[in-house]
Amino acid sequence: MITGLALKTLRHRRAAFAGAFVALVCAAALVCACLMLLETGLRGGVAPERYAAAPLIVAGDQNVHETVTKSSGKVKTKAKPLSERVWIPAAAAARLRGLPGVSKVLTEVTFPVNGHALGHGWESAGLTPFAIAQGRPPREDHEVVVDARSGLSVGAALRVRGEAYRVVGVTAQALPSQDTVFFSTSEARRLAGRPGLVTAIGVFPRVDVSSVLSTEERLVAHTGDERGTVEFLDAEQARVRLISLGGALGGTSLLVAILVVTGTAALAVQQRRREIALLRAVAATPGQVRRLLGGESLLVGLAAGVIGSAAGIALGFWLRGRFVELGAMPENLRLVVSPFPAAAALLAAVAAAWAATRLSVRRTARIRPVEALGEAAMGEGRLPLGRSIAGVLCVAGGIVLTLVLSGLETEAASSPVTMLTALVWTVAVTLLGPVLARAATALLGIALRASRAGYLAARNLRTGPGRMASVMAPLTLLVAMTCTILFTQTTMGHASAAQAAAGTHADYVVSGATADAVRRVPGVKAVTSVVRTSVRVGLDKYGAQGVDGGERPIGQAVDLGVVSGSLDGFGAGSAALSESAASRLGLSVGEALKLTLGDGTPAELKVAAIYSRGLGFGDLTLPYALVAGHVDDPSGTLLVEAPSVSRAALAAVAPLVSPAEGTGTQTPNAEVDYVAMGLIIAFSAIAVVNTLAMSTTDRSRELALLRLVGATRRQVLRMLRLETLTALIVSVLAGTGIALITLSAFSRGMTGSALPYVPPAGYALVIAAVAALALVATSLPARLALRARPAETIGARQ
Repeated sequence: MITGLALKTLRHRRAAFAGAFVALVCAAALVCACLMLLETGLRGGVAPERYAAAPLIVAGDQNVHETVTKSSGKVKTKAKPLSERVWIPAAAAARLRGLPGVSKVLTEVTFPVNGHALGHGWESAGLTPFAIAQGRPPREDHEVVVDARSGLSVGAALRVRGEAYRVVGVTAQALPSQDTVFFSTSEARRLAGRPGLVTAIGVFPRVDVSSVLSTEERLVAHTGDERGTVEFLDAEQARVRLISLGGALGGTSLLVAILVVTGTAALAVQQRRREIALLRAVAATPGQVRRLLGGESLLVGLAAGVIGSAAGIALGFWLRGRFVELGAMPENLRLVVSPFPAAAALLAAVAAAWAATRLSVRRTARIRPVEALGEAAMGEGRLPLGRSIAGVLCVAGGIVLTLVLSGLETEAASSPVTMLTALVWTVAVTLLGPVLARAATALLGIALRASRAGYLAARNLRTGPGRMASVMAPLTLLVAMTCTILFTQTTMGHASAAQAAAGTHADYVVSGATADAVRRVPGVKAVTSVVRTSVRVGLDKYGAQGVDGGERPIGQAVDLGVVSGSLDGFGAGSAALSESAASRLGLSVGEALKLTLGDGTPAELKVAAIYSRGLGFGDLTLPYALVAGHVDDPSGTLLVEAPSVSRAALAAVAPLVSPAEGTGTQTPNAEVDYVAMGLIIAFSAIAVVNTLAMSTTDRSRELALLRLVGATRRQVLRMLRLETLTALIVSVLAGTGIALITLSAFSRGMTGSALPYVPPAGYALVIAAVAALALVATSLPARLALRARPAETIGARQ
């Protein structure tokens, strides 16, 4: 009986349920797409390209391991990925050749060529395999073979690291995602710069090689898609990134969805108070009313969940495409498509719809019929006690999270807390919205009463604070989330750039050239070599730079802002730490620092100095000679002091890059975060349109009555715009306040300053966009409602 009645109410009140349906579709799509990213990070595979023909690849262990003994006595080993490739002894190939059943063993070295291609020795061509289409294999040191995509022909010249090579062959193949250049075996080993080491060893056919794998040499055998993770180190890093991003974005999306769906459900129930009161008046029990509305929400949630899950799969593929374009994940990291994200999104939509409706109708269904009819006619009275308590608790939670956020010094730790802090403050404003609406109406009502339309708007706002609060909730959410997402990035970028600019002594920044070649340019006074990497201290990851000031101490080459110790005599065995890193590690000047370099090589250094400009120069500064021998691309960048040299003269020797690229102050993954969190902003914007459209459409009878008593269409529209403008002003102030509180705490922890960087033009653009969205979302439904004759509208609603 209840189900049949729920179906009838849905059929006859389709417009009333449209808002909840749209919100749930968007929520399900967001949750599904985020879970797809998370599952891809957990289970995604990478098909090999270079190693496609080799059934088994032996390579280095690309993880750093640490054994932890818990308080219970249980021993657990944890692993974290390394940022650079781990090289292995070439001598291991001889041991593999001696195994029974092994017919062929191929070794290879991999190194960057001209910044975009990868160089190899011709000895490893059979791993793909590559075959010569034109010419012959390279035999001499200055001969190369290029792939079919290079556009070069036999006899062409190719310069690599300032040396001239002649193309003697062109392959018949080209790999989908990488350009390939083959050298002679001896020349490849020389250019790779790792004597006695190789990148990987291919074994034909697949056999048991466990007897020759050495733990000390960190040898690991890979088959199937595992070969792809060895070939594409960025794929494994992308998987870790997707796990973090998918989890954080999914959790934020779910919280925002709950907030939006609850607000939509509350508005829908508020609009149906008269209907619910009548049901109670004709002897419907509170349980029957709750079951009726709960049944409606389950049906709406089920339909929205199915459509939203399907849309979420398409959204997941779109996100993958954008991340590939931005370089956040490789093209051949396949997106995992399984039933679990769609099923979870469907369940989330149904659960959110049911819980939001049951929570919203709880009080209206419980009070006596006469009281319900009175509230339906006169509007709500005081804020319910339970809602007041929940609002106060959220304020307390916001204060606690703000204090916690102000003490977090790493972006990985602060990012999820930042979003959670803004959301908790927004929930507090939503719960206490009617109180804010009454206060705002009292303050702004005087100005509104200056005109007839303003007088009507002021009266409506005073008698309907709950409706105004329902409109304020998504507007506040949109302003708070947009400002928080955008200006955390600008705050970090501005602080990093300011520190780098203050500490960099360079007129130009160049890449792709040797320091000696640049020093030979007339007028160049000094050249500082910088190479960037990341290291592990224990399992924690730290950004690091290797610096070589040439003939000068590095303290004269770059000003790190030393606050303790000295960079005089900085050399082999020395390290400098940022204040943040020193605090996290509990180290001071003179103490030993044990770390693992990017390729897994352990090192023990002595802390020579602690500096303040960690955002501009990284958490650790190490000797260039130490870092350069343990990174995939040791070329790095050069900071050139040459005040009398023209830009054109220096560009003729080496390509110039921006100071941000040279000093590493570009905010990593900023565009990826904008794309990912932009979905939250888009969802919030849809919630604004949805709520305002629902609120305006429900007032069609009220608007028609105003027309019948003599108000013109222009006056009615102006009244609605003034109401929306009032709600907008309060929401912008509340949302801006939430964003400033959150950003100040974030900035305090990350930069040491409680003043975030908010570009005035960017903030003005955000507010203008929100205002335009709100006014359009009010005006369009109102114009549609005012098209019909007033008498017909009133008659149709009775």
